[in-house]
Amino acid sequence: MNASPERRQELLDTAAEVFAAQGYNATTVRRIADEAGMLAGSLYYHFDSKESMLDEILSTFLNELWAGYDAVLEAGLGPRETIEALVTESFREIDRHRAAVAIYQKEARHLADQPRFGYLADSQRKFEKAWLGTLERGVAARAFRADLDVRLTYRFVRDTVWVAASWYRPGGLHSPEEIARQYLSMVLDGIALGSDQQP
Repeated sequence: MNASPERRQELLDTAAEVFAAQGYNATTVRRIADEAGMLAGSLYYHFDSKESMLDEILSTFLNELWAGYDAVLEAGLGPRETIEALVTESFREIDRHRAAVAIYQKEARHLADQPRFGYLADSQRKFEKAWLGTLERGVAARAFRADLDVRLTYRFVRDTVWVAASWYRPGGLHSPEEIARQYLSMVLDGIALGSDQQP
């Protein structure tokens, strides 16, 4: 029995919300089925295990993230413009995949040890390389300060952006692009007025 793509996606969305709220190990197939309004046995018509559901949730999120990131990295932008575009793309992905981001943050470290989820570690290495490379390019081009510790800066920007998944709600007061603009203003320009701008 094959589910419609829409029904399959509904079940994945439900599972993602439950995994994000309860943690992967604490979540049972029965709990996902209850939330989806179906019997646990019926869920197995659609997915062979909760691991398969988790795999599809995380791989879909990362495939979309990298489609966006790769487009940015191949666009030939300057270092500042690349950082701006990566941050904006990150918030768009949080908007599309908030639950998947929360799962990734909680579970990726120990899942990456399992062969099925080896792509999580590969993605993390690629992610770090993209951000550090852009920051290093910016320092070399004098777009960023010469005294910048690029690894510390990378961690700060990464954590500042992605922790937003813990509070962001799609359809809220601000669009992902507006939140990105505000974050970028704070990260790139600071929050204090220069002495020449103070009243």
